[in-house]
Amino acid sequence: MNISGNSIFIPGSTSGIGLALALELRARGNTVIVGGRRAELLERIAAEHPGIDTVQIDTTDPQSIASAAKQVLAGHPDLNVLITMAGVMHVEDWRDPASFLASAESTVATNVLGPIRLIAAFVEHLQTRPDATIMTVSSGLAFTPLKVTPSYNASKAAIHMLSESIRLQFADTSVKIIELEPPSVRTALLPGQEDSESAMPLDAFIAETVELLDTRPDAREIQVERVKYLRFGEARGDYDQVVETLNAFDPHGK
Repeated sequence: MNISGNSIFIPGSTSGIGLALALELRARGNTVIVGGRRAELLERIAAEHPGIDTVQIDTTDPQSIASAAKQVLAGHPDLNVLITMAGVMHVEDWRDPASFLASAESTVATNVLGPIRLIAAFVEHLQTRPDATIMTVSSGLAFTPLKVTPSYNASKAAIHMLSESIRLQFADTSVKIIELEPPSVRTALLPGQEDSESAMPLDAFIAETVELLDTRPDAREIQVERVKYLRFGEARGDYDQVVETLNAFDPHGK
């Protein structure tokens, strides 16, 4: 992926990693369209950051995705990058179905069905572009499980394998598949995570991520150094130790 000169749609980017990445990519000379559910947040982003376009979208709603895709492509026919950023994370106790079923279903709808539906909505258009990218967003927890977030872990593992699989199908096309694999980052993904000393500062994560995109344009996976402990535990042969260490920390898994 070239670091500049793109037209990029990032659904799920009204806060956290998504918004920070959108602003940095805009500063690097890209046209950026921010997508999100809440109109008031989109209005504030547009007012505070002139030049950023916004589109209302609920990635759990197929009709909303279809409507947003139509709007994005009408306004940005040169769109060549889709970043499937939207995601949710819930603490669950699977010993009690009343406490986890609704959150598990919500997690799968947002974290798995959302990216699938987004890709389906844009993939025909992206294949018409001479240089296009689909960036999926998994997690270090796709590779090492955090005890308290089973559905999140599983959803991100699904995104990893989806990315691996569709990359094979797009190998002979103009569309690249890149998987972003964040560690724990200081965002509001879980309560208290924004202030967690053991989570990676957001600005540091964005700076390292964009540097990797810039210096490794053909990378299949974007991994800041901090996530590699989780990503490669099995390959190193210390997976059980990594699992133990991860789950020895606070309930947010940092």
